Amino acid sequence: MRQDGPAAGATMQTATNPYLLFVLYLIAILGFVAFTLFLNRVLGPKPVASAVKLEAFECGAEPIDPVNTKAVPIKYYAVAIAFLLFDLETIFLFVWALGAQPLTAFMVLTFAIFVALLVLILLYVYKQRLLEAVTD
Repeated sequence: MRQDGPAAGATMQTATNPYLLFVLYLIAILGFVAFTLFLNRVLGPKPVASAVKLEAFECGAEPIDPVNTKAVPIKYYAVAIAFLLFDLETIFLFVWALGAQPLTAFMVLTFAIFVALLVLILLYVYKQRLLEAVTD
């Protein structure tokens, strides 16, 4: 018997567009989020609005007089932003390490730029004494 197609037992692979896979994945994620929000709307509890429910605090504590409250010092925001930058760069470093296959000169240059930005942020944090400002 003669077969006209691929050899017996061989599988035929088709190239899939990576953008199509990304769009399908994105649609699946957004569909799941929409579905769970819909279920929450349909099956979730529906509290009745009352005077107590509409207060600013629901934990049972009396609201604090706004005269006695203080704003959070701005120095804590600078530390939070520096933390977020280092945190995001760490995540991007993992993504880069997974994507750097095979390691080419372009990938090494990308890594060098990445590390240079990390060092610049570290020097800025050190020069501005952000960490010492919070411990005062």
